[in-house]
Amino acid sequence: MAEYYAPKFQEEYSAKIPALTLLTQLGWTFLSPEQALIARDNKADQVVLRQQLRSVLADRTFVFAGKTYPLSPKSVDNLVSELCSPALNEGLQAANERLYNHLLYGMSVTEFVDGKKVNPTIPLIDWHNPHNNRFTFTEEFRVTRAGGIESRRPDIVCFVNGLPLVVIEAKRPDGNAKKGPTIKEGISQSLRNQRPDEIPLLFAYSQLLLSINGIEGRYGTCGTPEKFWAAWREEDIGDGAMTAIKNQPLSSEQLSALFSHRSAADLDWYQSLVAAGELAVSDQDRLLISLLSPERLLEMTRLFTLFDKKAGKIVARYQQVFGIKRLIERINQKRPDGGREGGVIWHTTGSGKSFTMVFLSKALILHDSLKQCRLLVVTDRVDLESQLSKTFASSGELAGKKDKEAAMATSGKRLAEQIGKGSERIIFSLIQKFNSATKLPECINKSPDLIVLIDEGHRSQGGENHVRMKLALPNAAFVAFTGTPLLKDDKTTNKFGPIVHAYTMQRAVEDKTVTPLLYEERIPDLEVNERAIDSWFERITLGLNEQQQADLKRKFARKGEIYSAEDRIKLIAFDIASHFSNHIVEGLKGQLACDSKASAVLYKKYLDEAGLFESAVVMSPPDSREGNTEVDESTTPLVTQWWKENVGTQDEQVYSKALIERFADENDPLKLLVVVDKLLTGFDEPKNTVLYIDKPLKEHNLIQAIARVNRLHPKKKFGLLIDYRGILSELDTTIGKYQDLASRTQGGYDVDDLKGLYNQMGTEYKRLPQLYQTLWNIFAGVKNKQDIEQLRQVLVPKMEELDGELVDVNLKVREDFYEALTAFASCLKVALQSASFFEDSAFSEADRRHYKETVKQLSSLRQLVQQDAGEKVDYDEYAEQVKKLLDKHVVGVEVKEPGGVYEVGKMGQKQPEEWSENKTRNETDIIKTRVTRMIEQELRDDPYAQEAFSTLLRQAILDAEKLFEHPLKQYMLFREFEEQVQERRLSDIPDAFAGHRHAQAYFGVFKKVLPEVFAITDSQVQEKWIKLAFEIDTVVDASVAEHSINPQNIEAGIRKQLLPRMFQECKAIGSGMEQAKKIVEMVVQITRVGLSGV
Repeated sequence: MAEYYAPKFQEEYSAKIPALTLLTQLGWTFLSPEQALIARDNKADQVVLRQQLRSVLADRTFVFAGKTYPLSPKSVDNLVSELCSPALNEGLQAANERLYNHLLYGMSVTEFVDGKKVNPTIPLIDWHNPHNNRFTFTEEFRVTRAGGIESRRPDIVCFVNGLPLVVIEAKRPDGNAKKGPTIKEGISQSLRNQRPDEIPLLFAYSQLLLSINGIEGRYGTCGTPEKFWAAWREEDIGDGAMTAIKNQPLSSEQLSALFSHRSAADLDWYQSLVAAGELAVSDQDRLLISLLSPERLLEMTRLFTLFDKKAGKIVARYQQVFGIKRLIERINQKRPDGGREGGVIWHTTGSGKSFTMVFLSKALILHDSLKQCRLLVVTDRVDLESQLSKTFASSGELAGKKDKEAAMATSGKRLAEQIGKGSERIIFSLIQKFNSATKLPECINKSPDLIVLIDEGHRSQGGENHVRMKLALPNAAFVAFTGTPLLKDDKTTNKFGPIVHAYTMQRAVEDKTVTPLLYEERIPDLEVNERAIDSWFERITLGLNEQQQADLKRKFARKGEIYSAEDRIKLIAFDIASHFSNHIVEGLKGQLACDSKASAVLYKKYLDEAGLFESAVVMSPPDSREGNTEVDESTTPLVTQWWKENVGTQDEQVYSKALIERFADENDPLKLLVVVDKLLTGFDEPKNTVLYIDKPLKEHNLIQAIARVNRLHPKKKFGLLIDYRGILSELDTTIGKYQDLASRTQGGYDVDDLKGLYNQMGTEYKRLPQLYQTLWNIFAGVKNKQDIEQLRQVLVPKMEELDGELVDVNLKVREDFYEALTAFASCLKVALQSASFFEDSAFSEADRRHYKETVKQLSSLRQLVQQDAGEKVDYDEYAEQVKKLLDKHVVGVEVKEPGGVYEVGKMGQKQPEEWSENKTRNETDIIKTRVTRMIEQELRDDPYAQEAFSTLLRQAILDAEKLFEHPLKQYMLFREFEEQVQERRLSDIPDAFAGHRHAQAYFGVFKKVLPEVFAITDSQVQEKWIKLAFEIDTVVDASVAEHSINPQNIEAGIRKQLLPRMFQECKAIGSGMEQAKKIVEMVVQITRVGLSGV
């Protein structure tokens, strides 16, 4: 009899037996359901294998007064009974956390030694020697439901020392028509089983929960909502090692343990599967090997699990695990001078950076070689400082209130003492406090056992502050966390060392760690009365020369006055109001980013006028100058008035905090926050779903802003970016640049890129004294160099007659001054970022202060002189008039509907050239299948094209086989062919039919029925039949429209009109009624297909 091969899709064969055999290969010991029941004293309402737990504890010893004693039977009993009856009355989460702490820290018992009472702590798990623990697992583990009736049977449960730490649900890969994807089914089963009336007792112990389906799998932990179950990508165990594990033969004992309680057919099936050749590693296998190898399970439990007061229990995702492993390897290295190495972790915004910092601190606290280290956490925003310290506190790293108070540095002085002499394990500080602390003499600590974690590395480590930090802590390891490294010559990297681990936005979208973003352009159409504006401009600027007019025009263009024209804002506000109401699901929220406070206030006014939902403005107070040298638009009456009426005398932070709390509440009617700069970074609110952009954004600011809407939320399929400013190309190039950076840094950084930067910075500062001299030489003749008036006289325009012409003799001096000041200022800027400038004894602290002051004061002098010379127009004289003018002459017409949306994750994409061979072949197969289906189904309404493309497809497959050595060429071949089919482009169909599908189909009918007509190429003949095809199209359309109620009449109508016409044409070329009938029947057939909705 011939051999039969067929895969089996039942979950038993596709998912479960492969998982059971793989766990055995990983070193776990299998217990059949009967043995597992015996091991828990035959009680299905118990979930701990008591006999195992008891025998492990019976071997435990404790040390007292230098001697080792065994644990007394009474202590063993007490531990077993306490471990077997967790208190579920406070809820599953609390019980799980209590048990987790027992696992992590051990449990104390009372023993008597020679009559003395001692309280040793007994470990439940030997974390340091995994092989000293017992790893067993079983299947179909029946557990009685909480009510005492009925039971549930999780597919696979894994025990360490008798405690059920892992529960696995296995499903079949091909799904179930009614229930949808099978991984989800496994997850929802797991979530159901954790409910109070189900089998919560089992989950009180669980550390990892898996849902697998033979092909792939996801993991979570106790209480993880479905959306947060994650996939895993292994970065340490290679595919070769995995294949070796999966194909390691099982011993006869292992086989009999696994199969003796099953039917003989199962064992036969397994043995024939193995005998047939090497088995491939599936994503299910990768997940099991990565998470359930005994060492890895213990590591995940001990280091990569935490409890957060807000988010509940969290188990790390793979990028957090490997980012931290790479970092710990790095921090463990010492530099030749004895300091510790640091580096940058780049994890895309939204992928859980704050938790990564907490996991890192936990790993550092528990890691043997780094136990002695102290942590200093530096951030640059108050809200972030409190978010992180909350995260540390709620995840148990800061035990009580006292710890927390000690950890928060209250002032620069206090921080300097903590750094210099303190002993706290963790200190938090804002960068500003840190900067003031590093200037104090007591702030110096040469210990290499300090680790400085800096959040958002790109923002806070600029220039001088960074240098002072390094001088105060010369041997500490500096670790920067960023979601978006700065792209300009990669500043983040060269300050902190290499990028140690990268996790990009595209990766995060693929892993479903963040929500994919969709971009839509909605550009407002404006009518600008340019003639009115130009003539006003000429009238008003009569007193100015050409250069000044150009300066003024440039100013207006740069200030983007047109963007703040009131009518434009009104148009967009109404568009936002209707877009949000129509497209955003109830309970989700949005943000509108605009470029000025005045615009924000106007937006609020018109959003209120639209009246569809409540919005609010969040911005800093109007009088804060925000580093603006020009009069700040925020001091306009519009803004100050609004502030007075809405914020009044309350503190801005209080006002904003109240709004953010309302925004975070699903049931609160506040739907939209209008923001300028605040809340465009670091503001995490999963309900935030749409960002309306009316502000020019670039590079990392752009990536930071769009990440506001990429957090996961159950109601959210996509984060939307709605652009009223036209930033699409900026977005595409930025994402491309980040991908380029990622590909360069995945394996550590190209240091060569940075060498040049370093050297030049190190010596640049030596030019300062000479540049300072050059600058002041311009004023050599001035007696009192502190008298502004005397300095001004040197530069002010002075008209003298030379050769009969009036000339400004001070023009050259002014230009020299501008040039010298620019050179000095830019050199000082570089110097302040280089450590050698601070270490060089030739420069004192007073010198540095004086240089900075010089730049500041002489810049003011420059501004004054530019106004004296009329080189700069005082913009403010005109501002109010410009505003009025534009409000009058810019009219919003409509917002253009977008042509389509772009998936942000696919922008700046890698080209297929970089795919692996297998991936290319798979993609090629997918296209091949798609094209075949398209030809069969979508071309039914064009029999000629269907036949022609079928022939071409056969040809393409033959051609592809010849190109077999070049999978990429195959892929390109089919991709082009697919486009051709989609557009129905055939070389022998005239261009006139582009976009006219039906007429093209009728022309194809002529080609099929009357091939002799087209055998000779005659353009006049061709033209005639093209016309005729369009004529048929008109007849069919008219008939369809006329008889739409009654389809039978449509066909009769077509026949009646076309038959005589077609007979006449056929007769003219020597054919007859038969061909005419054939043509008409085919037209009817095409119409039929069209009506049935293909």
